[in-house]
Amino acid sequence: MEKQLDRVMDDVLSNPGVIGCVFADHQGLCLGAKGKASTDSAGIIGAITDQAAKLEPQHKSPVIVLENDTRTCIIQRSGTITGAIYKNI
Repeated sequence: MEKQLDRVMDDVLSNPGVIGCVFADHQGLCLGAKGKASTDSAGIIGAITDQAAKLEPQHKSPVIVLENDTRTCIIQRSGTITGAIYKNI
């Protein structure tokens, strides 16, 4: 799975504007991070996804977008894996 996840992270980073990505399991443990993404954020990303899912329980996997002046963080869970993609604005 590590090689497949590495390929996915490389593919994500090859998109224009993407500066980093991190993936976590259902417990918030980091599965992998590349670019300008911290492994320390995996648990927080998982917790944000859990809380957002409570807002709209009829929708299985909400997309969460966090923005500041220079970056956007897009978070989504698929099955038991949560991914976050960091992009420059």
